[in-house]
Amino acid sequence: MKSIPVRHIAQTHQDQHDHGRFSIRELSAVLKGEDLVHDLHRHDFYFILAIEQGQGVHEIDFIKYDVHDNAIFILRPGQVHHLWLAANSRGYLLEFDNSFYKAHSPSTEAQWKRATSQNYRQVDQIRFKKLISYLSSSFCEYTFREDGYLPAIKASIELFMIEFARQSPTPAKGASAIPTYTQERYEELLRLLESNITQIKSVAEYAKMANLSIYQLNAITKASVGKTTADLINEQIILEAKRFLLATSNQIKDIAWHLGYEDTSYFIRFFRKQTGYSPEAFRKQLS
Repeated sequence: MKSIPVRHIAQTHQDQHDHGRFSIRELSAVLKGEDLVHDLHRHDFYFILAIEQGQGVHEIDFIKYDVHDNAIFILRPGQVHHLWLAANSRGYLLEFDNSFYKAHSPSTEAQWKRATSQNYRQVDQIRFKKLISYLSSSFCEYTFREDGYLPAIKASIELFMIEFARQSPTPAKGASAIPTYTQERYEELLRLLESNITQIKSVAEYAKMANLSIYQLNAITKASVGKTTADLINEQIILEAKRFLLATSNQIKDIAWHLGYEDTSYFIRFFRKQTGYSPEAFRKQLS
């Protein structure tokens, strides 16, 4: 079965080998005066795109965003996207893997999970200047590579994530605010779904993995997004199916098998029920 194209971080400095992979570039150096067009693909690393000034279209897991000034995009490993950027866009492109950066405390880990749960955020100019300053600092450290440059970059990433997490659409105060515990457990479930959906589709199994009862897990998803855990499982299955339908030429039976369905007819009925289209019709419509 053909896989979705996966891009990797090029190792540009030998001393990064034992510290994970990391790269940061100015967009002007990436674009080189020409429009950037990336076809649908996925990464095995975190991808941060900070647009100080620019135009384009960025589609992440089939949600389309117009690129504007003062915009931040964050992709988690495994997400699919395709990107068009205008030649005169300015900002930074930062890439790193799980081995390079890990939160060092429960509080910073919570901020990290909160930040990386958001693919897109448009921020006001003052906030954006603060965010871009952390990336600018990382770029300088990466360029000059003075003693201690790797810890300095990691510290800047942590500050960036803390500030970005503050841009969360989740209200921080008021009666309608979602408790931090609920938000954290919900985000934990999303990561479990991303990692295990092709093998595990049972609410009971996800509850067990999260050390919660089924009732507790459903209460968390209801409070967070107004959906049951089963709804979220179905959405993740459909998302993975869409990824393979549009990014590969695999036969429907092969995609069904990849998702854990031995009965292709059942998978087709399930896909139609969830989307209103057969897998083949969905592929033709959006290809």
